[in-house]
Amino acid sequence: MEIISEDIPGWLVGNEGNLTVALDITQTEDLRTEGMARELVNRIQNLRKSNGLEITNRIHVTVSPNEEVEDAIHAHGENIKTQVLADDITIAPNDGQEVKFDDFTINIKIQKI
Repeated sequence: MEIISEDIPGWLVGNEGNLTVALDITQTEDLRTEGMARELVNRIQNLRKSNGLEITNRIHVTVSPNEEVEDAIHAHGENIKTQVLADDITIAPNDGQEVKFDDFTINIKIQKI
């Protein structure tokens, strides 16, 4: 028997010896939104650290309007708030720190409660 592997569009296939693994690498809207939520958590955590907040300090977060970020907050807001210890996340223009993402820049303001 001969096994031949071919590339399948949307899949990443690798093999070593008799082991073959195929991964579906198609990005869905849900994955993009979840990824944006994780990036937002990362940026907020970095702001907490640079502002000298203690690990247990509760905060209020204000994020400037942006469609991608808003979608992530609407879909994963509770998880974001839990991870960054935020009582609330507001979407509004603000004078917070400018934070760069891959394709855009937004302002994020964090306030200790």
